[in-house]
Amino acid sequence: MSVSPIHTRIWQEEPEADNPFATRVARCHGYDVYGAMLGRAGWADMVYLLFRGEAPQPWQARMMDLLAVAMANAGPRDPAVHAAMGGGIGGSTAASSLMAALAVGAGQSGGAREVFLAVQDWHDCGCDLAAWRARIAARPDLGEDIWPTPEHAAGFDVNGVSTPLIVQQALDALTRESQGTRLAWLQSNRVLLEESARSPLAMTGVAAAALADLGFEPAQAEMLFLLLRLPGAAAHAVEQGGNSYKRFPFYPVELEDDPAKRGPSLESLP
Repeated sequence: MSVSPIHTRIWQEEPEADNPFATRVARCHGYDVYGAMLGRAGWADMVYLLFRGEAPQPWQARMMDLLAVAMANAGPRDPAVHAAMGGGIGGSTAASSLMAALAVGAGQSGGAREVFLAVQDWHDCGCDLAAWRARIAARPDLGEDIWPTPEHAAGFDVNGVSTPLIVQQALDALTRESQGTRLAWLQSNRVLLEESARSPLAMTGVAAAALADLGFEPAQAEMLFLLLRLPGAAAHAVEQGGNSYKRFPFYPVELEDDPAKRGPSLESLP
């Protein structure tokens, strides 16, 4: 019996008898995707199974759906969505617009890496207020070559003034559904944590607590956050496709030294 050269715990395939490059049966962590799951499982079931290696409990699937709705569109104020819009209005390909959104939305300030760090904080601090205050007061030096030392507490908006209503609404809805401990504790201690961070809770903080309650590791949470935010970026990029850059739907920028308001350039002189 030949051994498959494909090595992955996630996915198992059986080829068609007449074509070794065509798949006859596909299993995800042992579940027959097309023969058993299709028509019975939802999107949340599949994503949870892919990352966690087991089928979600009903409350976990509902939480995944809630989180997907909450994260689907960060809106045009968000830098990642803004980047995708720029790609769309500039005539970039679909893949280029999404890559722009991923690149801009991957960082430590409102991006996926911030979610990674916040989930790591949940693993290290649990529901211990003293531990959280110590972590917030002195961000640890990660000792990494790629990422610099964080400049603010992960999950909080360093530029914020008060907790946005949508952040509170997302926290409330996810807390009602979760059977974990982190979201409920975050809701009860939000004001104290915000005082320690001197910043309001951000959507990244809500997402991190939800993903931690669902059992995801930091690296898994980082990847899921990137994935869950793509629908809005994609929709806004498509909407802007074909429009003129002069109609870009955002605040106008007043340049202190606008070339258009200068006199004739040297190149234009006879």
